[in-house]
Amino acid sequence: MGEVVNFRQARKGLVRKAAEQQAAENRARFGRSKAEKQRDAAEQARVRKELDGAKRED
Repeated sequence: MGEVVNFRQARKGLVRKAAEQQAAENRARFGRSKAEKQRDAAEQARVRKELDGAKRED
């Protein structure tokens, strides 16, 4: 026979796991220093400029 499972506890466990995953994503996205944010913005601007420069005219 299988293990007895309390559905309420299992459901709450899934909710906790999802909340922890969301928190980890938020820490990665928003928990950065100002210098890191500026570096990423400069990198995105450089890539955008490079792609626009390589674009062919219609």
